[in-house]
Amino acid sequence: MLSVLVYILVLLGTFFAMEGITWATHKWVMHGFLWYLHEDHHRVRPGFFEKNDAFFVIFAVPSFLCILFGTLNAMYWVQAIGFGIMAYGAAYFLVHDVIIHQRFKWFTRSKSTYVRAIRWAHKMHHKHLDKHEGESFGMLYVHKKYWEKVRRDKKLMEAQRVEYEATS
Repeated sequence: MLSVLVYILVLLGTFFAMEGITWATHKWVMHGFLWYLHEDHHRVRPGFFEKNDAFFVIFAVPSFLCILFGTLNAMYWVQAIGFGIMAYGAAYFLVHDVIIHQRFKWFTRSKSTYVRAIRWAHKMHHKHLDKHEGESFGMLYVHKKYWEKVRRDKKLMEAQRVEYEATS
């Protein structure tokens, strides 16, 4: 039973650590020496795929290797790291490609404050068309200033709706 708990804790710890790893990779690698792969993500180009999609493979390789070697050598904590990376990759896909960029039209009308805040943070990231002076490099964590902006907008929209209904 203890080994299952350790496995779950390692998996969850890896999942949460990936936010920091992703932030650092995005800031210093994607907006650094691998900008040529990431640039097309900041500049809309025709077609479904981007060179930026190569980062899926870059992150999938260590996940696959940890799962493979952890399984083959009965080192289940290594396997848990691989599954933690994989779980983060699935969350990244859902949040970044589905919810934010809507490459798949699954959740297009969300009224969730979190969804609106993460979309706004990412929009602020994408307002910078070059690799310098970026902001909001994370993916799942949303800085307080974006939450506050979305909450202010929601209150303003509600006040406008009430005023409109009162005058109608």
